[in-house]
Amino acid sequence: MPRFAPFHTAMFSTANTGRVALCAFAAATLAGTIAAHAEDLVVRYDQAQLLRLPKPISEVIVGNSSIADVTIQGANMLVITGKTFGITNIIALDADRNVIQDQRIMVERDSAVVNLHRGTGRQTYSCTPYCHPNLTIGDDQTFFKGVEGQNTSKVGFSEKNTDSDKGSQ
Repeated sequence: MPRFAPFHTAMFSTANTGRVALCAFAAATLAGTIAAHAEDLVVRYDQAQLLRLPKPISEVIVGNSSIADVTIQGANMLVITGKTFGITNIIALDADRNVIQDQRIMVERDSAVVNLHRGTGRQTYSCTPYCHPNLTIGDDQTFFKGVEGQNTSKVGFSEKNTDSDKGSQ
């Protein structure tokens, strides 16, 4: 009959402590999601969110401008746009350089996004309700460049038409 070590000996031996720590780390890593704190401002990728502040703003500091972009809109309102996934913060200062608010910003994926994996390549689509290619950092390079080219052409076409509309008024 096989002998088993008592529970407390098996769980807390040096070798098992390392395995338990490794398993806990792997479980946390594989979970893949970071829980938002109650005080976080959640902004969706490629979307804007308004943040009203109690006092007029003089200056805004962005922790990581590759994650979120911030624009001052009026005396006490910020427009925060999610640029890529991640967590950053913004610090709003008044004219005397006092902190009005230090706000953590969490940029996350919209639920209407679908990822298509082909081998090691990924393609991202926005499906609302029909699926259309979406520019997302980390997508397959050929797919990304194709979507980027189409978006650039679309924006150029729109700007050209807007400029010609202004000239006819």
